[in-house]
Amino acid sequence: MRLAVRKLAVAFLAAPIAAACVAAGALPAPAGADVSQGAGGIPFVPCKESTVFACAHLTVPLDPSGVTPGTITLALRRRLAPVGEARSAVIALAGGPGQSAIPFAETFTELLGPILDTRDLIVFDQRGTGYSHPLACHGFEQPGAYHSGGQLLKSCAEQIGPERAFYTSEDSVADIEALRKALGYEKLVLWGTSYGTKVAEEYAQQYPEHVEALVLDSVVPPTGPDPLDRTTFEAIPRILSQLCAYGQCAQITRNPVANLARLVRRMSGGVVSGRYVGPHGRPVPIPISANELLDILLAGDFDPLLRAEFPAAVRAAAGGDNAPLARLVVHAFGGEGEEGEGIDTPLFYTTTCEEEDFPWSRVASPSERMAQAKAQIGALPASAFAPFTAANVFDFDELRACAYWPSATPAPPAQTEAMPNVPTLILSGADDLRTPTANARKVAAQIPDAHLLVVPNTGHAVLEDEPTSCARKALQAMFGGGAGVPVGGAPIKPCPAGPPTSPLLIPTPLAPARLADVAPAHGYHGRAGRTLTAVGLTIADFDRQLTVQLLAASSSADLTSLSSGGLRAGWAKLSKGGLSFHGYSYVPGVTVSGTVKAEKVTLRIGGRAAAHGTLRLGPNKALVGELGGERVSTGASPTATAAIVGSDAQTSNLFALRGVAVRAAAHRLAGLLRWLDWN
Repeated sequence: MRLAVRKLAVAFLAAPIAAACVAAGALPAPAGADVSQGAGGIPFVPCKESTVFACAHLTVPLDPSGVTPGTITLALRRRLAPVGEARSAVIALAGGPGQSAIPFAETFTELLGPILDTRDLIVFDQRGTGYSHPLACHGFEQPGAYHSGGQLLKSCAEQIGPERAFYTSEDSVADIEALRKALGYEKLVLWGTSYGTKVAEEYAQQYPEHVEALVLDSVVPPTGPDPLDRTTFEAIPRILSQLCAYGQCAQITRNPVANLARLVRRMSGGVVSGRYVGPHGRPVPIPISANELLDILLAGDFDPLLRAEFPAAVRAAAGGDNAPLARLVVHAFGGEGEEGEGIDTPLFYTTTCEEEDFPWSRVASPSERMAQAKAQIGALPASAFAPFTAANVFDFDELRACAYWPSATPAPPAQTEAMPNVPTLILSGADDLRTPTANARKVAAQIPDAHLLVVPNTGHAVLEDEPTSCARKALQAMFGGGAGVPVGGAPIKPCPAGPPTSPLLIPTPLAPARLADVAPAHGYHGRAGRTLTAVGLTIADFDRQLTVQLLAASSSADLTSLSSGGLRAGWAKLSKGGLSFHGYSYVPGVTVSGTVKAEKVTLRIGGRAAAHGTLRLGPNKALVGELGGERVSTGASPTATAAIVGSDAQTSNLFALRGVAVRAAAHRLAGLLRWLDWN
């Protein structure tokens, strides 16, 4: 059983946006900070590390009905509108459940832009997470906690005690209304991402008269996610086909869905064994099951590189070459617990297990619950989950975990699909599997005047993930660009369809399973020509592995040296001294060793299948040499030779960069090292 917060990789987690920590402090008021008494006497003080946000706390009842005694203190941040005295505010709601919103306060400001000219921005951590009475269970802090089985969930519930009944979305709605009253706002704009959309929808259902507008990004319906995730399974074939639309997979596969089905059948409910080569050339066996395939698909909601690599990796594995898929598994899940970063895990399970309407009786034992769930899953047609199976459904979601959770209430909170007709903008990523577009259409159908915008080539958390500015333009149009214009006053234009413009979204080529699959370089033939092409493919592969690492690097990561294992064998390294290759192999039987430095390149080509030889920098910055006794040259192509010798100077600047600059450097590096035009 996996307790690695499966739904953080499966259902409705909001994207971790670039964090800018905003914590309460007692420093003198910085210029522009909001230091005031809120309506109702809430005292605001300056926030440490922020010049525009002020900090405060509001104490609310543990039980909004007042029956059960106790209180919770909510931490909040406020940015005042720069124009006039705002009568409305934007409430920004993070995902999870259990994601702290306060670290994203500055980013929320940037995304909203002119909308905040006449509106305050309120960011608060929902009860049970972040700075707002965070829930904790000792068991989750122990090594190996996520592998200890359902007993951990049972112990956690018992440790939290009866108060676990008061951490549902309904309770968060009561907190938002308490904030509105305490701060004196007439209206609220509720902006929710992922799980935050559910809270926003429930508030609109209960308090429509206080809603100026809803902005719902990556929608969870107000009735909650389907515990069997049928919309996710239904979306998989469509999204795989989208990844290969416009001829993007012409050299990979004609039918990515059929490839996935073939691979799932090949696994037969078990695993296939892959081989991953580590950053210093050490091979590691990687067992891969259909559950890992599902996890990769869901992780791709936040990582365009995973989406781009999936079709070719599955096509290769369906044919028996598991190496690309093993590498993809490691890239997707390189560190245990990363999926749950920024999430209060006890709160996640408290809300999920108490709120979702699972297919079992709440008074049943764990074994009885699992039997009841299996019976309901088994009664559904196989087509509901194809190309996966009913067994994958049971392992996929919180079913196994929440089966052990002792429910604090006899029934989940009452929920309805009915929505008030308030101004609403709904954003849905066309490639989103956690909250598929079917969810967005379902909610839009309940709001007559809602604007639904489906954004192509985009996964989960649209405003952060979209490769274009289509959604942001729609957001500004929704509010007329800012001051004085009624909400919904400007037309919202559909996003243009078409192939992805970002190189990160273009499907990666199918890795050759043998040298014979490689076309000879232009002007050459036989083994020498194929080897020359293979060398170019090998360098391009290392380029992509560096891009993967750079995109994943944190702002504090050490970038003075980056290394990667070859797909088949060996390893390579990028440092301030340049590039060095140590038997790096991408095409079976072809290895590359040597160095690339400014104005000096020496590459030794070996391997059982290759035409052996050495390539060096020659006249006109072409790479020349002999392969298998035949003279070869790459020609004077700027992308094949002249650019690569400048990589030494470029990397000196690269290592000084952090954050967004590192990501830009990754794109520049990709241009420097790409030798695919050799053939």
